[in-house]
Amino acid sequence: MPQLRLALNQIDSTVGDLAGNAETIVRWTRHSAEQGAHLVAFPEMALTGYPVEDLALRSSFVEASRAALRSLAARLAEEGFGQLPVVVGYLDRSAAAQPKYGQPAGAPQNAGAVLYGGEVVLNYAKHHLPNYGVFDEFRYFVPGDSMPVVRVGGVDVALAICEDLWQDGGRVPAARSAKAGLLLSINASPYERDKDDTRLELVRKRAQEAGCTTAYLAMMGGQDELVFDGDSIVVDRDGEVVARAPQFAEACVIVDLELPAAEDDAPTGVVDDGLRIERVVLSEEVGGAVAGVAADRAAEGAAEGAAGAAVGAADGASDGVAAEAGAGGYAERLEDDEEVYSALVVGLRAYVAKNGFRSVLIGLSGGIDSALVASIACDAVGAENVYGVSMPSKYSSEHSKDDAAELARRTGLNFRTVPIEPMFDAYMGALGLTGLAEENLQSRLRGTLLMAISNQEGHIVLAPGNKSELAVGYSTLYGDSVGAYGPIKDVYKTSVFRLAEWRNRAAAERGQTPPIPENSISKPPSAELRPGQVDTDSLPDYPVLDAILELYVDRDRGADEIVAAGFDRELVTKTLRMVDRAEYKRRQYPPGTKISPKGFGKDRRLPITNGWREQVPPAG
Repeated sequence: MPQLRLALNQIDSTVGDLAGNAETIVRWTRHSAEQGAHLVAFPEMALTGYPVEDLALRSSFVEASRAALRSLAARLAEEGFGQLPVVVGYLDRSAAAQPKYGQPAGAPQNAGAVLYGGEVVLNYAKHHLPNYGVFDEFRYFVPGDSMPVVRVGGVDVALAICEDLWQDGGRVPAARSAKAGLLLSINASPYERDKDDTRLELVRKRAQEAGCTTAYLAMMGGQDELVFDGDSIVVDRDGEVVARAPQFAEACVIVDLELPAAEDDAPTGVVDDGLRIERVVLSEEVGGAVAGVAADRAAEGAAEGAAGAAVGAADGASDGVAAEAGAGGYAERLEDDEEVYSALVVGLRAYVAKNGFRSVLIGLSGGIDSALVASIACDAVGAENVYGVSMPSKYSSEHSKDDAAELARRTGLNFRTVPIEPMFDAYMGALGLTGLAEENLQSRLRGTLLMAISNQEGHIVLAPGNKSELAVGYSTLYGDSVGAYGPIKDVYKTSVFRLAEWRNRAAAERGQTPPIPENSISKPPSAELRPGQVDTDSLPDYPVLDAILELYVDRDRGADEIVAAGFDRELVTKTLRMVDRAEYKRRQYPPGTKISPKGFGKDRRLPITNGWREQVPPAG
């Protein structure tokens, strides 16, 4: 049987940076060539970054993408890689689609191309367009109608893009009809908690349906609220895992595959779902055995990549992770809390770096939320680039002030104290505020102070709010909601505690100082805006609150279903009303890393002005 050495490059692209992304593709192609690859692949829209959103509707950007692709093909040939086929995702347009109402202007396409001999020898567009969650691809693209097959080393390789695997029909059965020896799917599937398990089962299922070895190449990195976790997978035709890449690390997976030789009378014409087989033959010569790459290097590189993502050590260097099919190239999986924490680190790091910032600013209250955000920030951008400010009022406890200072000592971040009491007294003397207005004034003074320092010194402010607080509106508009990014915006309070405990435990296991003071984890949460205040004065215990919110926010369950699940009727009524009334606050909160299937923002879109209220069924 022919043997094909496949290089899957899970890289980090930046939306709109065509030149920078092209340079990254050249660098990783060079690395792949040094490893003896026969076929090299890059993720979905790797050349343009993903998602491009409304940039897809600008003809200038579409044409720039097409020109960049042609230039990339020529550059690869100039670099000596003209005889190495390279599959890359980019933004294209349909030449055949006729303008019509309801179709995106210019008929843009989420496309892939095969570069060879200095030319674009084959291009194709995504067939299935997702239109759920964070995806709006019906808004942006027109679908492709071909079944692209490229022959490399005597093997027919069918090509697909992301959703083509997630949806039934289309290119998966078409790959079987085309008698492909390999199905290669390029992807930019955003991270969600537990999605790695779903993804693995999907790839296994599709390989069996396609009747051939299937390679799922994923993107890595962050783009605004989205994180891409890598975790590329190769399975054989029976669904058995051949290789699996590390999570949250750039990597080049090199895998040797024994595949069936292409048939001389391979099918042509129209196959499943009306897809037209489009074949390009690059090389009929059957590849022989190639020298393998040491399996211990694969395991070592994978472990280092995963750990680096979690503690801020991963630097995106061009040292790839190589995996050999027969040598157990299976990167170690991260435990659940480490996986989520790594996603938060990668998301913040990408947002800071890709937007040209160097340092971040955090208000340190001594509580668990700001402590976790500070820990994530130190791991993401380095403690020397993290600035913390304690802003005590007359209601701030001594232990909270001490806990903030202790956090700074443990992490090594830059720390200062600026009391807000003089400013607070001046406002109170002028306005005579009482009750909630008095409490919120303290938070807004802190927000103003942080923004003043940000303007003066150039740091971006990080908002410390968690998903539980945002859900029920337990936050102060223009106060603790101030910031450019919310690292734990999609993290429920119970998970905040669990992640803090995991980070401290991970540090202890490495012989390092746990970053978060134990008192910040163990003490009852409090905003400390009035004497003796604790969160449970206004909210249910967080385990109960989060369980209700998970059903209502993440799963869209109605009040009757939540009560039927065993929750108190009055508590459900109160909680759901708080959630519904807080929509206007959430709309004004900064972006933050998405880790759940239903993050606030693009995932969950509800009207602010809304007369509908969930009705709790009567007792009995």
